[in-house]
Amino acid sequence: MFFRTVATSAAILVALAVTGAVAGPAWEPEPVTEHLHPATSSTAIGGADPDAGEPGDFEVRETAVTIPLADGREVRGLLREPEGTGEHAGRPGIVFVHGAGTGKATDAFTLAATALASAGITTLVPDKRLDNYSTRHRDYQQMARDYAWSVRFLREVPGVDPDDVGLYAESEGAWVSPVMMVDDPRLAFQILVSAPVVPPRQQAAYAVDNYLRNTDVPSGVFRAIPRAVGMKVPGGGFEYADFDVRPWLREQEDPILAVFGTNDASMPLEQGTRELLADADDVTVRFYERANHGINVETPGGLVLHPDFARDVADWVLGLPATASAPPQVAGAQPEQLYLAAPVPQPHWYGDGDWLVGVVVTAGGLLVVGPLLLGGVAVAGGVARRRSARPGVRLARGLRAPLTGLGVGAVATMLGFAAYLGAVARLALDYEKNALVVQGGWVAVRLLGLVAVVAAALLLNRVRDLRMSVADRGAADAVRADPGSPDADPGSPDAVRPEPYRPRRVAVVVVSTGFWATVLGATALLVTLAYWGAYQLGI
Repeated sequence: MFFRTVATSAAILVALAVTGAVAGPAWEPEPVTEHLHPATSSTAIGGADPDAGEPGDFEVRETAVTIPLADGREVRGLLREPEGTGEHAGRPGIVFVHGAGTGKATDAFTLAATALASAGITTLVPDKRLDNYSTRHRDYQQMARDYAWSVRFLREVPGVDPDDVGLYAESEGAWVSPVMMVDDPRLAFQILVSAPVVPPRQQAAYAVDNYLRNTDVPSGVFRAIPRAVGMKVPGGGFEYADFDVRPWLREQEDPILAVFGTNDASMPLEQGTRELLADADDVTVRFYERANHGINVETPGGLVLHPDFARDVADWVLGLPATASAPPQVAGAQPEQLYLAAPVPQPHWYGDGDWLVGVVVTAGGLLVVGPLLLGGVAVAGGVARRRSARPGVRLARGLRAPLTGLGVGAVATMLGFAAYLGAVARLALDYEKNALVVQGGWVAVRLLGLVAVVAAALLLNRVRDLRMSVADRGAADAVRADPGSPDADPGSPDAVRPEPYRPRRVAVVVVSTGFWATVLGATALLVTLAYWGAYQLGI
């Protein structure tokens, strides 16, 4: 019995592993083989005007403003102006374009906008329009049209040169600002901070891969990247995931300052730089050592802007057009990118989000209905036995324990797997490592999955034994029921009996339905777990 259980369990494990391997796309990112090398470690801007202002030269006046949009809508904003330059000084102006993590003018760009204003540049941070922006639906071209109203507003501020207004776009905003530059040729420049350059879906897959590698997750977890990032999300939406900004970058002719932090694990630093250099003219690139996604560095007092960042941006803006093409073009700390961001493989139809959710929900329903039917028949059978002494209908001996183990094991493994992915995601986003959670949690999930498989093996073997036993008894009954057989004895207790009465037949159907509902629900969960990598061979 032991060896047969081991053999059956091994066969089920191999079947699940193979199913998971062939059911969806693999994840094999291409390594970066040719790295980018900055010309110098200094981030100083070539061609800068030594007489231009620097951060801290001017006091800053901050004013809350209201910016009208189309159709009578409006957003609030914060205008920061250098004091003492005069209303007709012809200052440059910068409109800030939010990334995905910010939306309010009061919560974003405070350090950068204030530092640049203190160097003699008027800055405007508008609120992001949020009534047409959500996790599921975003339209970067429409966002560009909305932000264009902030550009119009800033051009009318006294002391701002309307032909010297540019954009400061961070992260997701770098998919918006190139569209604005093409739509409004009058814009003079743009500053791209932590620009992804590649489409959102590629950037998301790259970031997840990078975070997971830093967290030291087992190889099986990486299988989930293309299957999660590449699938159609349940309920639709996320069409913006494949937005390609490069056609807009190729159309514009104004200078670009692109800056990255070397500690930013979410952006393809070297690849994005190469694509910018290939697509646009007059590109200046700077890498800031130990800086994060927002070009902040960790200090004993907390996060602050990299000490050279505001100076460099101010020098570049105030020194245009000389600074647009002045060497060095690429400078700063050495960036490091291990793998390329690339198109994400698309799962097959059964990897579609709606289908996957439907399978899990259906499986959960079967695992609720099945035990309820079995339990209801058991209760009814007990009442019948007490009232009429007639034997009730129940599962055959030896089936209840492995069936329970299969159902409970499948549910526990699914919940454990989901909890494990959530814990790993938290560690990855915090850029932390925890071997107990990452490695220990993976082993725990695999053990839960093994329990469910062993239960399935025990159940399968027991059903096989019962079928063989029923077949043997059926052959004997057929001989005894043959009237011409000398062995047939109508009075024998083993002779064929009349069909059971109707309530008993109904009970048999209900028990059978409950049994197979539980088996099918558990099997669907195990196959789903295999799809996501829980049964991958090896660690």
